[in-house]
Amino acid sequence: MNPEGKSERMRHSAAHVMAQAVQLLFPEAKFSIGPAIENGFYYDFDLPRPLIPEDLTTIEHKMKEIINANLPFVREEMSKEAARHLFAAQPYKLELIDELPDATVTIYRQGSFTDLCRGPHVASTGEIKAFKLTHMAGAYWRGDEKKPMLQRIYGVAFDSQVELEDYLSRQAEAAKRDHRKLGKELDLFSIHEEIGPGLICWHPKGALIRQIIEDFWRAEHIKRDYSIVYTPHIAKLDLWKTSGHWDFYRDYLYSPMEVEGQQYIIKPMNCLGHILIFKSRLRSYRDLPLRYAELGTVYRYERTGVLYGLARVRGFTQDDAHIFCRPDQLEEEVIGVVKLAQFMMSTFGFTDYEVLLSTRPEKYAGTIQMWQQATESLKHVLQKLELSYKLDPGEGVFYGPKIDIKLKDALGHAWQGPTIQVDFNLPERFNVCYIGDDGLEHNVIMIHRTVLGSMERFLACLTEHYGGAFPVWLSPVQAIIIPIADRHIDYARQIGSELKQESIRTEVDDRSERMNLKIREAQLQKIPYMLIVGDKEVASSGVSLRLRDGEDVGLEALSQVKVRIKTAIQAKS
Repeated sequence: MNPEGKSERMRHSAAHVMAQAVQLLFPEAKFSIGPAIENGFYYDFDLPRPLIPEDLTTIEHKMKEIINANLPFVREEMSKEAARHLFAAQPYKLELIDELPDATVTIYRQGSFTDLCRGPHVASTGEIKAFKLTHMAGAYWRGDEKKPMLQRIYGVAFDSQVELEDYLSRQAEAAKRDHRKLGKELDLFSIHEEIGPGLICWHPKGALIRQIIEDFWRAEHIKRDYSIVYTPHIAKLDLWKTSGHWDFYRDYLYSPMEVEGQQYIIKPMNCLGHILIFKSRLRSYRDLPLRYAELGTVYRYERTGVLYGLARVRGFTQDDAHIFCRPDQLEEEVIGVVKLAQFMMSTFGFTDYEVLLSTRPEKYAGTIQMWQQATESLKHVLQKLELSYKLDPGEGVFYGPKIDIKLKDALGHAWQGPTIQVDFNLPERFNVCYIGDDGLEHNVIMIHRTVLGSMERFLACLTEHYGGAFPVWLSPVQAIIIPIADRHIDYARQIGSELKQESIRTEVDDRSERMNLKIREAQLQKIPYMLIVGDKEVASSGVSLRLRDGEDVGLEALSQVKVRIKTAIQAKS
């Protein structure tokens, strides 16, 4: 068996050991399921009382006793009737038994614990070498909000203590970089129950970073002959029925609203507005390709349980664009999008990413021939660009296959980034045509694409990648001037004014606080440059420069500091 399979068996076995420990501590516990997951395992329990953090330590100790006992995992087969008798006091197991298609079921025993399970497991509990219980969460039985809420305990398990400690170290660093934590500390954004979950309020500093990204995005798109457009936030329901979104995505769409006897919905995508702009007049083959780009805000229903800071929200702004082209232009246009995506990723500091080719899902629109043609075009582009990629079977959108690019941040965490989708379906549904050189109408091919993803998720990704210490060009405050005493405030303000004239985002900390406190707070705010001014600096018309990483550069002429900062901004470093 390959190492990955062995690790999965060990993690699955660790879930059973945890369940046994819980049973010994809570004899009246009801058990549901306990699978292996990436790096670890979990188990869902119905318990007589809510767990507290101290319980994890107690359960861990009991697990170590079970592991040290080196109990064998014993597999048995029995009839469903016998299994119902065995698990008569376990309602969740009984529900699972009733759903099993076979006449017989398998169980596993270790010591005093028996579980319904198809396996496989390691030979004995002693093979579980290094583990730790990490946290608890609520989880609805079968993921259904109408069913009981269970208590889920998560753990991680590895083949060695070294691997476990390395993982825990990386997780500790990830916790420091969590965009939800840094978003609050750096005053970037907030979410308010009064407005609703998954809906973001951008604070001035977060909004400024977003504006810088958007301005850069617009400028780069205009260079590449994209036209910037804007479309409404609501549209008549019939439009979304024609497109197929109402049938294929209804679970993610908000309920219709009635306006003057007509039903409208808040838009989940920008593509239909772009189609109607294209169709607003007759188009010739000479006009193509046409590229419409929009930073368009859309709204999709996500369950409260899956919402996650900026990374999973209900309202978000896509860096959206749609390209209308002829069949002979398709590959060239996709190549252009991939190269733009690569440029954007590298500019923002992402050099490590994974490319996926997502193919036809189970529910799809259009013909098999359309899908094959579109998939082959994307595959040929990836081969032509010599990009290694993985197939992601069945993960295309209902109207066409796609290329997905997952960014990897400084900790190796993957984020959904650029996506490129080929669509033969919507042009056919909406009769999106151009007049060819033969004088006849022909359907265009549409390319749906983003090169960042959404502003919300991208800022979450950036924040965690840089740990909140954004590159100078993106930092909301690039320099802070710290006067040592009140008599230095006028000089500090003079320097601040000069830096602002050079388009350097600057603040003056003129509070009556100790200099060391001001420096410490500036470092916590991850401001790239701290310019300290006192008697020596006033006399020399200079500043004492400190960097956010703690380096004390020392006395420098103001002109030299300006060049240093502007060079970093221009280099996007």
